[in-house]
Amino acid sequence: MVKFARDVMTPDPACCAPGTTLDQVAKMMIQNDCGEIPVVDVNDQPIGVVTDRDIVCRVVADGKNPMAYTAETCMSQPVVTVRADDPIPEVVATMEKHQIRRVPVVDEQGCCTGIISQADLAWVEPLPEVGELVREVSRDMGRESR
Repeated sequence: MVKFARDVMTPDPACCAPGTTLDQVAKMMIQNDCGEIPVVDVNDQPIGVVTDRDIVCRVVADGKNPMAYTAETCMSQPVVTVRADDPIPEVVATMEKHQIRRVPVVDEQGCCTGIISQADLAWVEPLPEVGELVREVSRDMGRESR
């Protein structure tokens, strides 16, 4: 039975450094079939995330060259994380509260050890809970979503 973040997370997600160029981040997304790359510091602690939407809305739509910009210039921050031992209802509540579709998972030292998406939760949570998550994350709050 799935009870904790560690039970549903995708382990060892692709991460990048703040200086990674956005074209490289986009290639990582393709290689890993994902829409978000955590940005980590030298200690593997998340300092932000870059989503496919961040790249499109903050760079490409402005006519900027993604090869000339780094993850640090485009990342969403502050980063919201959950701990590997957080119960699934707490993970869902965190995603709803912050209106995020994906959340990095950190270990006891705060290092990025996994990532959870709405789709991951859809496989383990009852339909009403997943529906509520999707509704809350998609609610218009007058800001960019990630």
